[in-house]
Amino acid sequence: MNLQELSKKIHSCRRCDLFKGATHAVPGEGPSDARVMLVGQNPGKKEDQTGRPFVGRSGTYLDKILDIYEIARDRLFITSVVKHITPDNRKPTQEEISACLPFLLQQCDLIHPSVIVLMGQVAWQVPHEKEIHYVETYHPAAAMRFPDMGKKFKQDFQRVKQLIDEMK
Repeated sequence: MNLQELSKKIHSCRRCDLFKGATHAVPGEGPSDARVMLVGQNPGKKEDQTGRPFVGRSGTYLDKILDIYEIARDRLFITSVVKHITPDNRKPTQEEISACLPFLLQQCDLIHPSVIVLMGQVAWQVPHEKEIHYVETYHPAAAMRFPDMGKKFKQDFQRVKQLIDEMK
């Protein structure tokens, strides 16, 4: 299986009821050889409308931080734990997380990233593999609203930049 085939499976997923309220599944995007993965919680309204991850307000903020540290978005694989929007953008339930987690783990297996940035409490639950470096940070939505979280978010992406530089 490759990322395109897995994406098709995600688009046709019926493991939980979230697909019923979604316009699009949001499998994620980025190159299959990405050395860095960014993992968020679940798609929001803009993501649901477009089928693309982190394109709303949180994505705009994330892009600004990536630009500050000269991290090329098109070299990252960006996704979420849960692949469909939740009602009223609420936090996904444990059942919804459990339904989607196998897709995320398959994405990790196919991509083989060296670094995975887990953004937010839902993403922090992802099982950790020994050979991968994990950076646990706040979700961009929280980072842009709360100055202390924003400061930590920026520091964490500075660390991501250092890890990328070390891979060269």
